[in-house]
Amino acid sequence: MTNPVLEINHVRTSFKINDDYYAAVDDVSLTLHKNEVLAIVGESGCGKSALAFSIMGLHRQAKIEGNIMFKGQDLATISNATFNKLRGHQIGMIFQDPLTALNPLMRIGDQIAEVILLHQKSINKQARKQKVLNLLNEVGITNPQRTYEQYPHELSGGMRQRVIIAIAIANEPEVLIADEPTTALDATIQSQILQLMNTLKNDMEAGIILITHDLGVVAEMADRVAVMYAGQIVEMTDIETLFENPLHPYTKSLLHSIPSNVEPKSKLHVIQGIVPSLKNLPRTGCRFKARIPWVPESEHEANPTLHEVETDHFVRCTCYKNFNLHGLKEDGAHVLS
Repeated sequence: MTNPVLEINHVRTSFKINDDYYAAVDDVSLTLHKNEVLAIVGESGCGKSALAFSIMGLHRQAKIEGNIMFKGQDLATISNATFNKLRGHQIGMIFQDPLTALNPLMRIGDQIAEVILLHQKSINKQARKQKVLNLLNEVGITNPQRTYEQYPHELSGGMRQRVIIAIAIANEPEVLIADEPTTALDATIQSQILQLMNTLKNDMEAGIILITHDLGVVAEMADRVAVMYAGQIVEMTDIETLFENPLHPYTKSLLHSIPSNVEPKSKLHVIQGIVPSLKNLPRTGCRFKARIPWVPESEHEANPTLHEVETDHFVRCTCYKNFNLHGLKEDGAHVLS
């Protein structure tokens, strides 16, 4: 594989609650390569979006430790002025909610043109408009000239998401972060958006970080997957290995919670409990322990670390070694009691 286009080393992102800081992203290390989709998957509250905003430098009140290396620069320490030259230019982001990400008082064409003008000042007004029209066409909008003149509220959710993608790719970034890009879209539009992202990846050869809780999207899009729970990476491997040989209890639980992964008329696996709040996150021991109480204490590490169990397959904590889904056989069939 080529040299990484982005390297995240031991990143910890903490937010202040009362007088103390609590880490929402806790010692995360990842690499992203050119022309690769790296999916970060997990439930809401696991720290996925907090990590994405850390990479983009969009947190205003957070304390960020560790290194986020991009082309020899540490994004965790550079000035806002320097970051503004990178953000939207060499690093782009597709936001989760296009309606709130777009300015309701600006026409669509002006919003896309603004991003181009900010980073490519030599392009004249006529050429800039043509580039915007080309971008709208590229993201699958059938009447670019009409959409250019419209406001966000006049577009459907799918069209607004396409506009957000057009803004994100306007300056052909080397790194593209997609934060839940298909949330609240119907199945047909979701498929079109994923197809579009795949085409853009191949055309631009960008590295894409795909933030999602949808394992169906992961299966369709990703080359590698990092499973995140309670601010930590608990399993990381290539897409084929993740679906054929998941090891961490959390990964197995997620996969067996999908209807397509269980026998017809059998019960879905339900993960006990919820992701703890930021303030109540356990900071020692296995963070998933409370949600698998049938696993003996002795199976967990006191200080869980990522183990490379086979080439490029990393799993946190030793509790995976003797884990069985509670009430399920290893093949996913429900055990009748």
